[in-house]
This record gives sequence, C-alpha cells and structure tokens, in this order.
Amino acid sequence: MNSYKLGLYEKAMPKELSWSRKFTAARQAGYDFLELSIDETPEKIKRLAMTSAEKKEILREADENGIAFESICLSAHRKYPLGSSDEAVVRKGLEILKGAVDLAADLGIRTIQLAGYDVYYEPSTLGTQKRFEYNLYKITDVAAQAGVILGFETMETDFMNTTAKAMYYVQRIRSPFLQIYPDIGNITNAVGGDTEKAMEDLQTGSGHLAALHLKETLPGRFREVPFGMGHVDFGRTVREAFSLGVRRYLAEFWYLEGADWSSELARVSRMLRGEFSKLEERRGWI
Repeated sequence: MNSYKLGLYEKAMPKELSWSRKFTAARQAGYDFLELSIDETPEKIKRLAMTSAEKKEILREADENGIAFESICLSAHRKYPLGSSDEAVVRKGLEILKGAVDLAADLGIRTIQLAGYDVYYEPSTLGTQKRFEYNLYKITDVAAQAGVILGFETMETDFMNTTAKAMYYVQRIRSPFLQIYPDIGNITNAVGGDTEKAMEDLQTGSGHLAALHLKETLPGRFREVPFGMGHVDFGRTVREAFSLGVRRYLAEFWYLEGADWSSELARVSRMLRGEFSKLEERRGWI
C-alpha cells in the first residue's frame, strides 16, 4: 500500500472519451484517482447542471472501474472571477462555486481546487482585490456547509502565484475549509526557476496544504511542457511536500491533438512514481 495518492487531470485525455474509458485509461496507466475539470467553457460549466441520473452513472462507472473523481479543478473563475467589477460576472462566479460544491458533495469529492484570481480579463486593482476577499467569505461558508475543502491554486498571474500569497487569504478567512492546493510548476516560474526558493515558498503553507499539483513548466511557459523537458525538480518537490504532510498529488498535463496520449499517461505515471519510490526507500517503507 502506497503512503500517498497520485491522481490524473481529466484533460490529459481526449475529451470525447466516455466516463468509463477515462476511468479505465487512468487506472491502467497507474493512477489512483481522477480530477474533474470545470473550466470556463460552456461545455464544462454545463456539468454543474448534471441530472441525478447522470451523477449516478458516473458513480456507477467509477465503482465498476475501481477509480473515481476525488477532486475538481475549478478554473471557470478565470472567466467569472469573484473580484470582477461587473456585478453580473460576480453573481455568475458565485453561482458556479455553489454548483461545484453541490456536484462535489453528490459525487463524494472532497476537494475543489480554486483558481487564485481576483480577476483575469481585466486589470487587478485594490477594488478587485477587496471584492475578491469579501466574496471569499461567502464561498467558504458554502463549502463549509457541505464539508468540502476549497484549496487555492497558485496561478500564473502576480496576484497569487506563490503559496505565501495564498496564505495571506487563508489567514484572513481562518476556516478549515479554505486551504491551499498549490501548483509547483507555477511556483517554480514565479521564483525564476530557483528550486530552493520554490521549496521555501511551499514551507510557508505548512499545515494548510490540502494537495499538490505536479506540473512541468519553463520560464514564461505554464502549459503543455512535457514532463522531464522543463525546469521543475519533481524529486525535490515530492520530498519537501511529503515532509509538510502532503499525501495527495495530481499529475497535471494536457492531451495534445494527435499525440499518443495513453503512452504519455503511463510515462508520466512511471516517472512520478519513481520519485515517490525513492522517497519511500529513504524512509524505509519499502
């Protein structure tokens, strides 16, 4: 039995696949769970209106395949941020959060990764930041009622690109249902590729790290960098995160049109499992 769980981002597979095929592919590639995507596209936001029958079908497929959705990546707030100066946008953002919490509760999902944006498609100002904080209280109350943890993702924008910046809001809200779910790739870019500074930043979240996104990046590139071709030190990251109590990890990467995606799923799994095996050997667990 492993001392940790390694999950897979749903977008690492073609979107046309059925739920059953996604579950099967992830399990066969060596992952322990899947992370459901609720991004800013109408197709994904529509998932928040799933019928009871549709939710039961997902749960049935998960049970049959021995693997389930255990977290949600809620990136829809990029288009509908909680700090927007447009009240209609904020209302939609709050509605999306409520829908995501309800969906998580119905599917038995424990954690929602929350995008750390006050705004994205408009300038960040003192006003957008204050509005973001005000609405954080509201959404944290919603999550607390359902027993679902919200975890800030460290993003690619200056507003919240480090764990330390996320901790400012965690300490302001002071709720066990608002934590941090950092992205090590984004943090590595935020500190200029300095691994030790990235580890020091993770340490600022001690006691508040719900899970960790393992993602490859390069300076100025935050997406679609193949694992092993960037500047993220995954071995050092795993050792540091584990020492800080993190036991849930998510391999975040994207399906690229025409790529041999099933082979890539397996390759990334082997690569990351290899780093965890080294850690377990050091600790005498295997």
